[in-house]
Amino acid sequence: MAGGEGTRLAPYTRVLPKPLLPVGDRPILEIIVSQLREAGVTDIVLATGYLSNLLETYFGDGSAFGVDITYHHEEKKLGTVGSLASLDGLDEPFILMNGDILTSPLYTELLEAHRTSGAVATIAARQQKIDIDFGVLRLGPLRGKLRAIEGIDEKPSYHWPVSTGIYAFDPRVQDYVVRDEPLDFPELLDRLISAGEHVAAYDHSGYWMDIGQLHTLEVAVEEFEGSAEDFVRSAGVDPRGLVPPRTLTSGP
Repeated sequence: MAGGEGTRLAPYTRVLPKPLLPVGDRPILEIIVSQLREAGVTDIVLATGYLSNLLETYFGDGSAFGVDITYHHEEKKLGTVGSLASLDGLDEPFILMNGDILTSPLYTELLEAHRTSGAVATIAARQQKIDIDFGVLRLGPLRGKLRAIEGIDEKPSYHWPVSTGIYAFDPRVQDYVVRDEPLDFPELLDRLISAGEHVAAYDHSGYWMDIGQLHTLEVAVEEFEGSAEDFVRSAGVDPRGLVPPRTLTSGP
């Protein structure tokens, strides 16, 4: 899924689509494509919208990266999973994921867990630490305008299972997505659960970072400054399989 405008990463995304933002010397999406190839994925569909011409110029048909890449261009905004209804050829379990995620490889294990679970959808989930920079009050019942203070937790940390933006789906998920209707993933999840479908969570304990905000992009660049090959090596991708970084040029 590579069609979002990435407004939280402005001004960088005013000239580049978010998946082309570099970490080290390679775009985020190139690292993802390399990981998928190492996991045995040969066919990749990029759902594009905003600045799609730059993505198509950079990745082409995928042959330079050892995969087959095709494009599904959204003529209007369809949300995070709305374009799923228009994709053809989904006749076996597949991976759907955001194009702005840095993670240690989990694709093979995720698909295997999905197939054995019998779930229609399996969400890769990770425990995420949330730090609160304030004193959190524990309050009693409201009496008029006042509540009794029963305690205070000073700058606590909480751990919550969060969606990583990586999913394994069965093809019948498409039955719950209407063509040309905007749909976000939480709405799709509600539809599946309401219909009695089995939806599962896969526990991912490895590295994961969503490059969706300036501070997370800055952290990723700082952690892997110098060369993205260091990252892909630590993430389980042989850097010898990476093609040299490409340069975008203007033209037809």
